[in-house]
Amino acid sequence: MSDAKPVRWIAGVEPAPELLRATGTEILELECRQQPEVLQALLQSYRSDPQITEELKWFRTIAVDRPGPILLIGMGASFCSSISASALLQSNGRPAFSVDAGEWLHFGLPAWYGQSLSVLLTTSGESAELVKLFQVGAGRPMGLICNNPASTCWELARHRLPIIAGPEYGNATKTYTNSTAAAIIMASEILGVPWQSDAEHAVAVFARALQPIFSMRQELDGFCAGAANIEIVGRGAGYGAAVMSALCIREMSGFRAAPHTGAGFRHGPNLDVDASHLAIILALGRAPELGLKLAEECIRRGGKVILVSSQQHRRTEQLLPVHIESVAEPWEGITSLLVPQALTLAMVERMGCRLPPRFQYGVMEQ
Repeated sequence: MSDAKPVRWIAGVEPAPELLRATGTEILELECRQQPEVLQALLQSYRSDPQITEELKWFRTIAVDRPGPILLIGMGASFCSSISASALLQSNGRPAFSVDAGEWLHFGLPAWYGQSLSVLLTTSGESAELVKLFQVGAGRPMGLICNNPASTCWELARHRLPIIAGPEYGNATKTYTNSTAAAIIMASEILGVPWQSDAEHAVAVFARALQPIFSMRQELDGFCAGAANIEIVGRGAGYGAAVMSALCIREMSGFRAAPHTGAGFRHGPNLDVDASHLAIILALGRAPELGLKLAEECIRRGGKVILVSSQQHRRTEQLLPVHIESVAEPWEGITSLLVPQALTLAMVERMGCRLPPRFQYGVMEQ
């Protein structure tokens, strides 16, 4: 009798042979370009699938019946994807907080009372911290947003929303965008606000912008030449995109990148801006004028800025503007990601990819 353990393919699906031969760079581009298609598939399912619509009703019922704060708990890209939803809830008067799962598990459990609802987000459904939280939180009102219906978290959760992104073998790209969309829709349902037309418009904008922005990726990479590091600045939902973007750049290329809120950057890293400094400023959403103001200040200090904005700006030696059509709040948490993704692809095409494709789940440890 063989003692061989069964292969734990990502999302429970054995990849095609051509994918197994693909490089990390090829996987990154493929999965980035799949984003509009899987986003559209998620919207269709969340509009029409009876099981999903029933689950959305449960999230709304619990949140309405229990008026306390809502926690959105995840790690890495899943934490990032929760920020658009917590920003939407907060801006509509509902206390909501994005929480790191590892920090909450080890330091927050004594405070885990009085919350209306906890929503755990995990692509794999196997992350040790999320599994543990489901185990120790049994009996609490908890929901799950997950991409793997064959996972431990999916089995432990009673109320679940699927990410519907398909298997993902590289850095979080389509799982981030779909998880963000699922979280926004869930938050909209809790608030009782319509989301369908805003979501359709955002996905259409995303799809239209992807190819033009990816076609300028060499220009983005060249503009960054000589930078000591890259700092990505966003506000509200755009802060989630900033954190995700920094993760993508660092994991795929090894180049140092760091995320900041606009206020956090102004009252800290802004002080060391000089000619070696490159900022990607996501001037979208509720306070774009503050992003423009910050870009002007960075340029005055000698730094360079890639400015992502729904307004038109003139290219200069220190400013590379990238125009993205405006979308309803908080869907800029998805559309603003395209520029850093395109830059990351150009960087790994030039320098090589540090993150090889991953086709199987490994050991999940805290």
